[in-house]
Amino acid sequence: MAKRRLTRQQRERIKAIQQRRRNRLEEQADQALSDVMDPQPSREGLVITRHGQNLVITDDAGHYLHCLSRQNIGQVVCGDRVVWQSTGDNQGVVTAIIPRDTALIRPNYSGEARALAANISQLVIVLAPEPAPTPYLVDQYLVAAEQIGVRTLIALNKKDLMDREALSAFNRQFGHYPQIGYPLIEISAKYEHGLDPLIEQLKDQTSILVGQSGVGKSSLVKALLPDIEIQIGRLSEASGQGCHTTSATTLYRLPSGGHLIDSPGVRSFRLGQLSLDALANGFIEFRDYLGHCKFSNCSHQHEPGCALRAAVQSGKITQQRLTNYLHMAEGMTAAHN
Repeated sequence: MAKRRLTRQQRERIKAIQQRRRNRLEEQADQALSDVMDPQPSREGLVITRHGQNLVITDDAGHYLHCLSRQNIGQVVCGDRVVWQSTGDNQGVVTAIIPRDTALIRPNYSGEARALAANISQLVIVLAPEPAPTPYLVDQYLVAAEQIGVRTLIALNKKDLMDREALSAFNRQFGHYPQIGYPLIEISAKYEHGLDPLIEQLKDQTSILVGQSGVGKSSLVKALLPDIEIQIGRLSEASGQGCHTTSATTLYRLPSGGHLIDSPGVRSFRLGQLSLDALANGFIEFRDYLGHCKFSNCSHQHEPGCALRAAVQSGKITQQRLTNYLHMAEGMTAAHN
């Protein structure tokens, strides 16, 4: 069923309601700070989750605290490093956002770009035998990761469901990615130590899982976080928001080190609108050849002297990757017309 588009009047009404809510929350944050008899020095923290203007952050000691956010600092999101000031026992107000290293951006209902999570260092593309993985979707994720500026890992989940023939077919489609620069691992929660390759890659990273519905992302999150219910309980207690903490973008601490961000909003994450130059640069093995075509406006389809097609012929670029690029470029050109 197609999503019903909001009228301009409805959008304006929603915007007005949201502004009134923000004004009330700003007043609450200001009041909380003014009520502090003995102001505490500002400290740094890490945002674990957000529900409206209610935040749960951790301090340097790993304690969970409930904070409000001042409106004039911008939108605070999961993964943000922030400056906060205590207003009481396990309570505070966030007064500044420390500049982000990276941000995962999605458009909101009105098409405005909004951050969904911040300071991610690794995107994990999860594949499985079913639904059948496609290199085109993987390439979309890879281009998006290059735009964000994060490391990317491809993980084949449920390897135990594949026979030798299926694995050979998978390797024919995806075996070239490690040569390009994208690690490819095979995992299965069915076997003891079957997730070890993934656990090793997650160490010291702030990672987020993406992939088609049905590839097992939720099961992986549970397997990687054996104490997830304990962490959710601590979040609920700190936030006072109860079950809302289970449906919000949330940062979890991994037992082996690093963090994992679980986000309902990223499950359908896709490549946004880019310029053709930005799209081409998202294919990292293209970069040595871009700008070396005979014609500056080369479409890389039929023009003589095309450096990308010459690289395909010499085995430096796979035909599959060039075909996927051309398909994406065609879609973006059509969208702009």
